[in-house]
Amino acid sequence: QVQLVESGGGLVQVGGSLRLSCAVSGRTSSTYAMGWFRQAPGKEREFVAVVDGRSGNTDYADSVEGRFTISRGDAKNTMWMQMNRVDPEDTALYFCAAGAGAWYNGHRDEAEYDYWGRGTQVTVST
Repeated sequence: QVQLVESGGGLVQVGGSLRLSCAVSGRTSSTYAMGWFRQAPGKEREFVAVVDGRSGNTDYADSVEGRFTISRGDAKNTMWMQMNRVDPEDTALYFCAAGAGAWYNGHRDEAEYDYWGRGTQVTVST
């Protein structure tokens, strides 16, 4: 049974920083793509960032490019996302996800991910 558990969410002021973590347990391959998605109140879940397990390549949504950084531990069982210069539009429930073929099949599409965490709330205050 694969489990993904997010942590690190909380309340942060505009312009501040936050670091999210995703711990992976169970049978996953180190080649899986690992991604972050978010869902704001009243909106659909959207892609934020992804790191490919094979190449280490990354991709970001335009809205976070240059402010957020995704990374993965050498043991491939932990993933992080450093969030800098946050703004109120970043307020959302953040989910981590893992997908065997996600990187090549469309890593911005949540349907390509096999496993999901329950989310961690990020709230940006003005």
